[in-house]
Amino acid sequence: MLEELPLENRANHASGTIEIAGKTVHRLGFGAMRLVGPGVWGEPADRDASVRLMRLMRRAVELGVDFIDTASVYGPHISEEIIREALHPYPEHVLITTKGGQTQSGPGSYAVLGRPEYLRQECVLSMRRLGVDHIDLYQLHQVDPTVPFEDQIGELKKLKDEGKIGSIGLNEVTVDQITAARKIVEIAAVQNHYSLTERKHEDVLAHCTREMLPFISWFPLGVGALARPDGPLGDLAAQIGATPAQVALAWLLARAENLVPIPGTASTAHLEENIAAATVRLDPATVKKLNALAG
Repeated sequence: MLEELPLENRANHASGTIEIAGKTVHRLGFGAMRLVGPGVWGEPADRDASVRLMRLMRRAVELGVDFIDTASVYGPHISEEIIREALHPYPEHVLITTKGGQTQSGPGSYAVLGRPEYLRQECVLSMRRLGVDHIDLYQLHQVDPTVPFEDQIGELKKLKDEGKIGSIGLNEVTVDQITAARKIVEIAAVQNHYSLTERKHEDVLAHCTREMLPFISWFPLGVGALARPDGPLGDLAAQIGATPAQVALAWLLARAENLVPIPGTASTAHLEENIAAATVRLDPATVKKLNALAG
């Protein structure tokens, strides 16, 4: 079993903390999409790869990562299974969140499916795969435009009322959708695509900041583009003695106190590099240069 570390002794404390779904977690989390095969499809390459990934997850928790984001569609199902094998029984301070509302028929081939009966099925199966009697934070992976929005949110509310879900989150939503959902049930977090160079959801971040809603940033490194030494952050990162990935993550942590980046990786070295981003401080002149990259 992983050691239960006091909050003040966890290595990731430099990123600051936030309350999500009733737990206090560090603002630099982990996205578990890369725990599976290429194209987010199938098992890791071999058993040795599976063992390395389980060690990676344990190392993440040792470093203070206590917010881990996965989804039933990753694999499908395999990411959840690896997380259970690596971390179960889960330390009390660790928040595992998963999502339902998508299907995957092959590598990179996704479809939205928000029918209430499917959301219920996926929630129950995720509980089984993760080895829990309820999911602390269950997120609607994507709004299905063919199903009434109130039916999708309403089914999650039923699952919450039944005790299968502790709190509900939304993914890839607009401000209007957040507002509509909150008229039906309490929303604990919002997760949208957001990074230094991808800011189409700036209005959603601003809304969540005003409403004191945690805003989870997926693909915070731009699918790896922002981490490359020859990418847009290479020269600036070298000037301040950090890596490009660390600069991209430090900018997000400084952008808003409710912003929670969830970089993912299959490499322990990259994991440790990402966590160290919490110690990078950007001066106003550097932030101004970074802000200009969105244009």
